[in-house]
Amino acid sequence: MTAAIELDQMIVNIAAIMIEELKLEDVTPETFDPEIDLVDEVGIDSMDLATVALVLRDKYAVRIDEDDYPKLTTLRLISEYIHRKLADRG
Repeated sequence: MTAAIELDQMIVNIAAIMIEELKLEDVTPETFDPEIDLVDEVGIDSMDLATVALVLRDKYAVRIDEDDYPKLTTLRLISEYIHRKLADRG
């Protein structure tokens, strides 16, 4: 499996987690825009992001540093961050 396919699948998987954890409506993992700003356009706050970070930590066994939260503003950035952490561990 290529890295691009893995990343695309990770985006869909993380979208599904975010939709479930944050009770987002009118969006599916496949229609979740990976470029949309989660804070400004979706209304996710720091507590929401912390909740998602904990679920992602458990699912992918990677630590998301709190200092990095402000940089993780889109679904794509979160997915790339986790993808990179997994690759570094590889």
